[in-house]
Amino acid sequence: MTREQVYGRRAVREALRGRREVLELWATERAVAAEPWLRDNGRRVSVKPERELTDAAQTRDHQGVVAWVEPYRYADAYELAAVDRPLLVCLDQVSDPHNLGAVVRTGEAAGTTGVVLPAHGGARVTPAVARASAGAVEHLPIAVVTNLARYLAEIKRGDLWAVGAAEDAPRSMWKTDLSGGVALVLGAEGKGLRPLVRRTCDELVSIPTEGTVRSLNVSVAAAVLIYEAKRQRTRSG
Repeated sequence: MTREQVYGRRAVREALRGRREVLELWATERAVAAEPWLRDNGRRVSVKPERELTDAAQTRDHQGVVAWVEPYRYADAYELAAVDRPLLVCLDQVSDPHNLGAVVRTGEAAGTTGVVLPAHGGARVTPAVARASAGAVEHLPIAVVTNLARYLAEIKRGDLWAVGAAEDAPRSMWKTDLSGGVALVLGAEGKGLRPLVRRTCDELVSIPTEGTVRSLNVSVAAAVLIYEAKRQRTRSG
């Protein structure tokens, strides 16, 4: 069976709670002693020296826990958009796995509908992304589309708008209605949204800043926009 790797204590713990079958589980003696869930999850844990986990994971960032799991199951992007009043986060060629992981972690915590990624030019779900998301990839639907601009054009409707984040947008998020169905679209740091993706958006919004540094990390920008949308939804009932 084809299998993938997950490492890091929280990432592995969420994999055990998630949809994927955990096929093999390794942990150091120290991790087993410190984490009761490693002893009480109903699975056999192979206790290994730390160097073996480091060799297997090809990183020291494993926190003493490595698991092999079923391949990641991506969601259907069109099914995500078809739900009532969806709150989607679409990332346009965001390639840094830590940024993707952070966006997924925020999106899962905030109760968003899911994250949509382009098939080319951006990060996908990897062990590093699972680790950065603290295991949130196991619970939040993530979909991949061949062409992000085309996808946005096809899902837009009267009750679902595509709203792109742009530093130079004249309208701030505070003056934009994000209370309905919305696909928040964010581009990669330094590049922003690609021209066609930008033109496909119904509206462009900016996040007000007052400091000398006028731009935000993409995962921070996503978090701010997600929670502004959640705030507006709460107020609108």
